[in-house]
Amino acid sequence: MPILPREQSEPSPAEPHKARRMAESFGMDAQRYDQARPGYPEALVARIVAGSPGPDVLDVGCGTGIAARQFQAAGCTVLGVEPDARMADFARARGLQVEVAAFEAWQSAGRTFDAVIAAQSWHWVDPATGALKAARVLRPGGRLAIFGHVYEPPAEVAEPFAVAYRRAAPDSPLNGQPARRPLEFYQAAYAKVADKIRETERFNDPEQWRFDREQSYTRDHWLDLLPTTGGLTQLRPDQLAEILDAVGEAIDSLGGRFTMNYTTLAATAVRADAA
Repeated sequence: MPILPREQSEPSPAEPHKARRMAESFGMDAQRYDQARPGYPEALVARIVAGSPGPDVLDVGCGTGIAARQFQAAGCTVLGVEPDARMADFARARGLQVEVAAFEAWQSAGRTFDAVIAAQSWHWVDPATGALKAARVLRPGGRLAIFGHVYEPPAEVAEPFAVAYRRAAPDSPLNGQPARRPLEFYQAAYAKVADKIRETERFNDPEQWRFDREQSYTRDHWLDLLPTTGGLTQLRPDQLAEILDAVGEAIDSLGGRFTMNYTTLAATAVRADAA
């Protein structure tokens, strides 16, 4: 499903890193975000940890710390950088060290890391500077790993969502996007991320990883997750209620639950001066 729409006053979808109002809207309900958003495949975390020279991790756009806690559980020491103070406060309360800043403006103060990760957050980073800054704060042999989920609910859920969104928020650019997008759309986006990493000439040739799984959602679980997605975080309560009612009815018609394929994609590369 399209999850990163913008209001008409926001920049083009091709430049999401400029949409600061959208980027900093997720902290409106940090607790819901943390509870509803899915974690990341343990195999992905293990592969990043095994492919890094040590345990020190910088988490760019750490949010409430969903990915960071998984890396902590794997034995890593994690520092989060997060532009939204509300998200940062929530992450700190869960035991994560966080500094409040956009990654582009964050000051490393000479600190370096074995891995720089960005979980569902790199599209908010300026692509012209993000990979170069990651290279500067990585130790020799350090790994940059950018990853995120693709979750497209079945058409029986996605299409009523799109219809309700058009009705409730007729001025949103989301109305020009399809109800569902193929996996190839997201794979192409991660290929572009890999290209930007390659263009810095500071990394070995990037790799693209893929992890697949299925997850079942109840009506309540899905309706809890939807308000945490970019297309809905800035809607009025009445607009949000109209959309959730329509999606809830669609899920009820499926027996109150549905199963969705999850694909987690990653673009990752090791700093070129590993030797």
